[in-house]
Amino acid sequence: MSESLIYSYGELYSGVLIKRYKRFMADIKLNSGEVIVAHCPNTGPMTGVCIPENPVMVSKSDNPKRKLAYTWELIQVGDNQPTWVGINTSLPNRIVGLALQKRLFSQLGGYTKVRREVKYGVGGKSRVDFLLEADEQLIYLEVKNTTWCQGDLALFPDTVTERGQKHLTELIDIVKGGDRAVMLYFINRGDCPKFAPGDAADPVYGGLFKQAIAAGVEILPCRFDVTPQGVKYLGLAELLTAN
Repeated sequence: MSESLIYSYGELYSGVLIKRYKRFMADIKLNSGEVIVAHCPNTGPMTGVCIPENPVMVSKSDNPKRKLAYTWELIQVGDNQPTWVGINTSLPNRIVGLALQKRLFSQLGGYTKVRREVKYGVGGKSRVDFLLEADEQLIYLEVKNTTWCQGDLALFPDTVTERGQKHLTELIDIVKGGDRAVMLYFINRGDCPKFAPGDAADPVYGGLFKQAIAAGVEILPCRFDVTPQGVKYLGLAELLTAN
């Protein structure tokens, strides 16, 4: 693995997107000419990044128990310049976990232990993506995958998200309780140096976003360069409170 890469892809196969359907399936024509059905590991609307005829990359599993051997990993878009965008929403948390091990996010300070999927909130009915233990206080870290953009401005969310609204409310409560709360937006494309809440898609989320900042929730809009070789951390995007 390159020293600059946090995460390295295995062997990927090139093709073009024919169509996505039933949320979890995509027809893809490989460069070999074969048409395959690939698993689409993304439950969202994929606004602006689900474009038929655009170049895509897929991985292939040798697991005989899998219904679909191929997984759609990347698509290339041209909003600013030809840019690869990560499609697989299972990867951001894995990559953030690796970045935490490498202590790439200096804003989080000197934590001594990292735990995943820890119950919190009213009645312990929610799970925070990461709980960082420091000497003086806990850091609750939530991760949101971000692929929608307008020009060079990354936006989240791209649709109404009651779950996302709930997470912001719960992080506000964490701050009121005396611990740190951090929302990390994983900008899964390297062409967006700015970030803002997607008010047009979810005005309620946009309002809660501003309330969270006012309450002391920390916002980390993290940029990642995504290529067929792997994923590299680029640092923070400029944070705008409205688009």
